[in-house]
Amino acid sequence: MSRILPLNKRGIAANPVVLGCMGFGGGWNQNPVTADDVKQLHAAVDAALEAGINMIDHADIYTFGKAEEAFGKLLKERPELRDQLILQSKCGIRLYESQERPQRFDFSKEHILRSVDGILGRLGIESLDILLLHRPDPLVEPEDVAEAFNELHQSGKVKNFGVSNMSEGQIRFLRTAVQQPLIVNQIEMSLLKLDWLNSVVHVNQDKGRESCFPEGTIEYCRTENIQLQAWSPLARGLFSGQALEGQSEAVVNTAALVGELAERKGTTREAIVLAFLLRHPAGIQPVIGTVNPQRILACGEAVKVELSREEWYQLYVTSRGDKMP
Repeated sequence: MSRILPLNKRGIAANPVVLGCMGFGGGWNQNPVTADDVKQLHAAVDAALEAGINMIDHADIYTFGKAEEAFGKLLKERPELRDQLILQSKCGIRLYESQERPQRFDFSKEHILRSVDGILGRLGIESLDILLLHRPDPLVEPEDVAEAFNELHQSGKVKNFGVSNMSEGQIRFLRTAVQQPLIVNQIEMSLLKLDWLNSVVHVNQDKGRESCFPEGTIEYCRTENIQLQAWSPLARGLFSGQALEGQSEAVVNTAALVGELAERKGTTREAIVLAFLLRHPAGIQPVIGTVNPQRILACGEAVKVELSREEWYQLYVTSRGDKMP
């Protein structure tokens, strides 16, 4: 089912599928970026463009900054790609530095500004299309974030802003001070991670009360025209070819159903898994994390898949592992 994305309504011509870059840059180590790392990105981006994917998702922590560095080298070799791609990155997580300075979150004005300068430097660009705050910071001061966003927007360093892994209440709290629209909320959603759906179905029921997903978040984002993006939408490949030894009956049954639907519709397993998200009326953007060009092409087929209401619910109920109330 073809949908207009919330980003499209804001004049951002993004494809329904996003290429995530957490796996690029040569791994989570201190090794320098190599020519092979950049070559891998060339192949992935070419596959993405062939599939119609034109949005790239980064974060300043991905492979300790090397994912952005490798992508910057790609852009230096092919500068024409900058105008063809929508570049998004995230900041706000500070990785483990020492026992005295452990992993933590930091939405201070100083850290946001410093992080964006680092992102732009590694990517070799002057302006970032979208900046997301990467997970909530319990010590956030909305006025601090607002000052950072104002400086970044006025200087032209960042065009648009958003968040990740935030509830309605957290977004509302930021908006008490932040002047720019928050246009994206990136959260984990997949056939494996169903809290975002169960929180809707289980309203006024004891069943499913263990869900940690805040009720109303999906509806709020839809009301406010905030683009929902799904991280880990392929659920680590469990439904599209990964070995299933030791997995639950629900996972095994869902993988079988995905295979049946893919065969019936003449498409890929990846396309069925992503089509489950694309079928939702919120206009969800799956952010795929694969580095494999063939899997990227397989994911691109999702936009061609039409799931009926019955097929969508069959996938949902099977992945839940029980019957709907």
